[in-house]
Amino acid sequence: MGSFILKGILIGLLFGVPAGAVGAMTAQRTLNYGVKAGLLTGLGSSVADCLYACVGAFGLTLISDFLLKYQNIVNLAGGCLIVEMGIRMFRMKSSKAKDTQDYTEGIRMFASSFAVGITNPAAILTFLFAFSWFGIHGQRGLAEGIGLVCGVFIGTYIWWGTLTGAASMFRKKSKKDCLPVMNRVFGLILILFGAVILVRNFLN
Repeated sequence: MGSFILKGILIGLLFGVPAGAVGAMTAQRTLNYGVKAGLLTGLGSSVADCLYACVGAFGLTLISDFLLKYQNIVNLAGGCLIVEMGIRMFRMKSSKAKDTQDYTEGIRMFASSFAVGITNPAAILTFLFAFSWFGIHGQRGLAEGIGLVCGVFIGTYIWWGTLTGAASMFRKKSKKDCLPVMNRVFGLILILFGAVILVRNFLN
C-alpha cells in the first residue's frame, strides 16, 4: 500500500502543476482574503481530483463512460462558470486585503473550486494515462486503490499549499493598492481560460 501512496503523491504533484483556472482562483483569494481562503480553494480542487482518481483507480467504467459521453455538456457548464467568476473577479473594487473568517464564505470558496474541478471529465483519461505511465495496471485491491487515491490527494494539496504560501508571501510584501490591479489580472486569466474551454467545446 505504501508504494501506491507514493505513486499517488507523484501523480498528484504532476497533475496539479498545470494550475489553470483554480490556480488563478487560489492566488487571487489568498491575496485578498489570506491563507485560509487559498487553502479552502485548493481543497475543493483536490477533492474533485480525488473523485476522478477513484473512477480510474477502481475501474468504475459505468461512471467514466457516462461522464465522457456527456463531457461536452459538462465542459460547457464549466466554461460558463469560469467566465462568470472571471467577470466578477475583474469587477472587484475592494483595494484592502482582509482575512476571511466567515463560515459561509469558506464553503462558497470550496464549492466554487470543486465545481471548476469536477466539470472536467477528461481528467479521468489523464489519471488513467498517469496510472499506466507509473506501471499501475490491472485490478487493484481496496487497500491499494485507497492508498492511490489518498496519495493523489496529498500530492495535489501539496501543490495548492505551496501556491498559497507563495501568494501569501507576495501579499505581505506587496502594496495594498496593487490589489485592484491583481484582481483584474486574475479575472482576465479566468475569462481567457473559460473562453478557451468554450471555443474548444464548440469546435469539437
